[in-house]
Amino acid sequence: MPALSPDLLLRAYAYGVFPMGEDRDDPTVFWVDPEVRGIIPLDEFHVPRRLARTIRADKFKTTIDADFGATIEACAERRSERLSTWINDDIIKNYTALHEMGHAHSVETWHDGKMVGGLYGVSLGAAFFGESMFSHARDASKVALVRLVAQLKSGGFKLLDTQFLTEHLSQFGACEITRDKYQQLLRGAVAQPAEFTSLSSSISGSRIMQSISQMS
Repeated sequence: MPALSPDLLLRAYAYGVFPMGEDRDDPTVFWVDPEVRGIIPLDEFHVPRRLARTIRADKFKTTIDADFGATIEACAERRSERLSTWINDDIIKNYTALHEMGHAHSVETWHDGKMVGGLYGVSLGAAFFGESMFSHARDASKVALVRLVAQLKSGGFKLLDTQFLTEHLSQFGACEITRDKYQQLLRGAVAQPAEFTSLSSSISGSRIMQSISQMS
């Protein structure tokens, strides 16, 4: 198996597979190609009412690519509810390189000047592949996800890949599709242009919600 590299990652994502580590301290990486794939249809994205109020009230500030390194490191942390993590040092190194190339992005959530949540993923054409998220405050990762979708819709993205379906994501409209259907959507999305940074890094909660509703 060739060593993990930014170029190999981009080719893998275009093909529909992604890497995971065995453990935070294990350098081994394996490739995943699920038979059933989780996605969030961008035109069916739903923001729960209580969360929408939180966002509009500007309880949190959100930013784009303000601290990719801190975001991926926070996603890789072991926590009481998750003693093992698939994000190892090789993954951190190569996704950081992708970020420097403009193909990996982070969304950060802040409260009182402290980063309390966020997520990161990979962009290729008009497809965005969500990798991991973290939260140190209630709703912090959910706010980051809403900001991500506002960013994707504004920038003309067509596919938001969540890899797997979770209860956390299902409340936003996430669903499962077959590998064949995913491959069809993937081919169409990576062949189209999109702009991840179409919205400024720091915008208000009302502007985030407006961006989502305008493009729905």
